[in-house]
Amino acid sequence: MLKIAIQGYEACFHHIAAIEYFGRDIDILPCSTFRAVAQAVKLGEANMGLMAIENSIAGSIIPNYKILQDNNLQVAGEVYLPIKQNLMVLPDVELEDIREVESHSMALLQCDEYLDQYDWKLIESDDTALSAKHIAQKGLRHTAAIASQLAAEIYGLKIIAPEINTVKSNYTRFMVLKRYDHQMDPLANKASLYFKTDHTEGSLLRALSQLHGINLSKLQSYPIPSEPWHYMFHIDLEFKSLDDYICNLNNLQSVTQDLHVYGVYRSGK
Repeated sequence: MLKIAIQGYEACFHHIAAIEYFGRDIDILPCSTFRAVAQAVKLGEANMGLMAIENSIAGSIIPNYKILQDNNLQVAGEVYLPIKQNLMVLPDVELEDIREVESHSMALLQCDEYLDQYDWKLIESDDTALSAKHIAQKGLRHTAAIASQLAAEIYGLKIIAPEINTVKSNYTRFMVLKRYDHQMDPLANKASLYFKTDHTEGSLLRALSQLHGINLSKLQSYPIPSEPWHYMFHIDLEFKSLDDYICNLNNLQSVTQDLHVYGVYRSGK
């Protein structure tokens, strides 16, 4: 059975993303931080890992690009997961019994329009699924959690208000990580890589102008700590054939520095 490292607790959204990609027959290794996920994969404590990299509302998770770079991990795939937040309580609790709502700060923020209707105390926790587990284990009759449907199933809670997140088209993109083995999926149609330019006028434009017949689906800059005001550039490329990808990669390599390919894989869309 595959052991998959995730950030968060059982029934969190990382867990759901892992099920989406690998199926339910997996062993989950919960980790407290994204860096711990990367280390678990790097050290062989897990076969593979799941790490959120961007959200359709909040944008890129910049520190996670640095984690990818520092741990020399390979991107093996990706998952686009719709984020659906649900209000849940103990089975015999009703809406009028609720006095406080507990969840991760981001989940509370995502559900602000619904929560503003009620005079409930809002309590921030480390994880959405952890809040559901806390209510179930402590038997808290006056506290509701905001978490996933899977959390309600696992911890025996009742969803009293489904999909209360304000923006319904909220997605998080997760990268599937493995130890670097340089293997390329013959059916791959997407690649993630980073590079550095020489910091002269027009250097980034010259680099991007080398791309032909290929879709640049992501461009993200992030700072180089050892070189103030210098940046690495992360890009995602979508292509129709590996030959197109390799040709563009060679072109890009000729005008950039420190180019590194995280992975060549199948698009999750």
